[in-house]
Amino acid sequence: MTDAMIHKIFTETKTIACVGASANPARPSHYVSLFLKDLGYRVIGVNPGLAGQELFGETVYASLSDIPKDIDIDMIDIFRRSENLPDIVTEAISALPALKTVWAQLGVEHEGAAKTARDAGLQVVQNRCPKIEYPRLMS
Repeated sequence: MTDAMIHKIFTETKTIACVGASANPARPSHYVSLFLKDLGYRVIGVNPGLAGQELFGETVYASLSDIPKDIDIDMIDIFRRSENLPDIVTEAISALPALKTVWAQLGVEHEGAAKTARDAGLQVVQNRCPKIEYPRLMS
């Protein structure tokens, strides 16, 4: 994934689903999501333990499939272990018709899941963090 492609993702993305969202401010999924929200992105949390609660000014959903169909998710930002990526990508492809980008956080990679996403026409970013990439590329 080139810097130009990541720049384009940041420019075109409006709504992000954070898979593995946390209410704990010390967790990376919390402060990265808050960073993205402060930049103007709409951030929807996905975490079965927090479902129905509010986080980042939005309702949290138990799964990607539970996000209402009238919310167009452009990107999923995944804070889960690499071995969870195949199931997450498969669910995202079937549940999120507007999805354009699968973003896997630092240390999170799965080539099979990435191939599945690419074969479905999605952009894939792995082992990177938007909180690092955004200031580097968008300043």
